[in-house]
Amino acid sequence: MGDPIGIGLLLGGFLVLMLLRVPIAFALGISSMVTAFYLGIPSLFVAQRMVNGLNSFTFLAVPFFILAGQLMTEGGISERLVRFADTLIGRVRGGIAQVNIVASMLFGGISGSSVADVASIGSFLIPAMKDRGYKPGYAVAVTVTSSVQGVVIPPSQNMIYYALAAGGLPIGQLFLAGYIPGVILGASLMGLAFLLAVVQGHPVGRRYGWREGLKVAIDASIGLFTIVIIIGGIVGGIFTATESAAVAVAYALLVTILVYRTMTWKKALAVLRGSLETLAMVIAIIMTSSAFGFLLSYLKVPTALAGMIFSLSGDPVFVLLAINVLLLVLGMLMDMGVLILILTPILLPIAKSIGVDPIHFGIIMMINLGIGLVTPPVGTSLIVGCSIARVPIERTLRDMLPFYLVMVLVLMLVTYVPALSLTLPNLFR
Repeated sequence: MGDPIGIGLLLGGFLVLMLLRVPIAFALGISSMVTAFYLGIPSLFVAQRMVNGLNSFTFLAVPFFILAGQLMTEGGISERLVRFADTLIGRVRGGIAQVNIVASMLFGGISGSSVADVASIGSFLIPAMKDRGYKPGYAVAVTVTSSVQGVVIPPSQNMIYYALAAGGLPIGQLFLAGYIPGVILGASLMGLAFLLAVVQGHPVGRRYGWREGLKVAIDASIGLFTIVIIIGGIVGGIFTATESAAVAVAYALLVTILVYRTMTWKKALAVLRGSLETLAMVIAIIMTSSAFGFLLSYLKVPTALAGMIFSLSGDPVFVLLAINVLLLVLGMLMDMGVLILILTPILLPIAKSIGVDPIHFGIIMMINLGIGLVTPPVGTSLIVGCSIARVPIERTLRDMLPFYLVMVLVLMLVTYVPALSLTLPNLFR
């Protein structure tokens, strides 16, 4: 094991700064610089590690995906997807809850963000569910848990972070790996929502005529074509992940400005400014987490953690269970993107040592930390959903419990059945 004082300075300093509400990037950077000074590592070398964290062509996809997602959100795509989902599934008992889940599944394939999903779709579906007699806590539970599909079903910004932290995994294969687990998660939530609708007597939704349904489907398909551009371009070898993201931005602008006419150039510039603010935060976190991760390796923290786990049991089933518990706990306390960048260099070698494919492990992390997004105290998606519903977080927890159970069961299924994640990547490899 590395220097105990160095490890204490690095991890302890980071935790103390977090408790003092210092921004994540500064907490990572300050704890890294203090630890490097103690270890006698030149500050210039630490700065080089920060710059190297951004020295990747794949990283260029991140700002484009952020911008494309925000353009689609502000351009009214989410409303069209909700209407399309309503024509597909809204007629069943508790139909609006089913619509919520299906719309999140579709929107997740465009925005790649759980928080964006809740903010966009939740802004009108949560009030609509309340108006139809659903409890506010149940409306929030359905909305926020279904939004986790956005970090599993591609394109997912968090998958790009994982690919970078893992040393440059192929983005196309990671994207393909998320489809089956993402659909299983959505189908499981839909099954639970239907069961609760029958037991609690939720209302039946409206029926659409075939002409009206066809019109809604055609209108929504224009926005949904973004998924074809991104995934089809990458898998078909037409684009790299970065190029497909750039094309998606251009397509989003054309659709929202010229076709839907919901976006003006003035509004587009405002979206661009908002995206730059988000990107600046992301860049700062990636740079400082790169130095933080280097020092973790230098102090042999991954080796020490692996030793602790294997000292209890070397059984792959136990090791994966221990990793999942660790991720679930940390996911409640820290932001998902930061955890991916910090924990991947630590946990991926442990997973590989028991024969877990890096692509498979990436999907395990996505689902696991996605649950953290809807779990207090730091669950950002849950906070957004509760703010829309104007209900305290503690009042939603009872309604959230069955959804948590379903999500954990799906996590266990994906963890111990690698074929769910690896079938599509192997098929197109």
